[in-house]
Amino acid sequence: MKVLGIDVGGSGIKGAVVETATGELLTERHRIPTPQPATPKAVANTIKELVDHFGWKGLIGCGFPAAITHGFARTASNVDKSFINTNIAKLFSKTCGQDVYCVNDADAAGEAEVTLGEGKGVEGTVIMVTIGTGLGTAIFVNGELLPNTELGHIYLDNGIEAEIYASDATREREGLKRKKWAARFNLYLNTLENLFWPDLFILGGGSSKKLSKFSDLLTVKTPVVAASMLNEAGIVGAAIYAQTERKRLQDMARKNSAAK
Repeated sequence: MKVLGIDVGGSGIKGAVVETATGELLTERHRIPTPQPATPKAVANTIKELVDHFGWKGLIGCGFPAAITHGFARTASNVDKSFINTNIAKLFSKTCGQDVYCVNDADAAGEAEVTLGEGKGVEGTVIMVTIGTGLGTAIFVNGELLPNTELGHIYLDNGIEAEIYASDATREREGLKRKKWAARFNLYLNTLENLFWPDLFILGGGSSKKLSKFSDLLTVKTPVVAASMLNEAGIVGAAIYAQTERKRLQDMARKNSAAK
């Protein structure tokens, strides 16, 4: 099925038409800078600009940097705080004139990896960690998503919030050498391992491309692999989510109708 996948970030809003069965991008990725300030109206208009670029009429999935419940953004990471408690699914759908299904951006990347990438067919618990401006997480148990985990905000034994201590942005801001940053990230992974005892860690984001340069510094017992879909994961996962979420809602509506 062809779906337009959109990935909203703090610096750019990217999209492409995706074949959800394979994860193939059927168009070139198109990127528009995220408006500043990234208010709900400004972001919605930029998403419409992206939709218009593709001349798209059809299903749209959007990965967004927030915890999302029932279409509402409950947090706001790297976008304006006025997004909090905004029904972004309704706002984006109204602005674009067609259905837009919204999902946490890390959950979107995880959907792509578990459906078509490194987590495909893995039984048990899979944790994806996206390493970037923050530390995004997505947890899957036997392929089923536990949404909005936001485990980058947990506090480590040193009393510091994980993403403040070990994100890629922190590494760049503090000028940390790879070995010193890896020690920080290793503390984070060990904390997650002791909490969830996962069967697989999948690392996404910028630093994941250099996993081979610091994998020997990680002491977790859980296997650690780099995401296979790299920068396309958010777009592909948003498209997959839109397809599955629409089907879920349609099935629910049919069951409710039959019960009356």
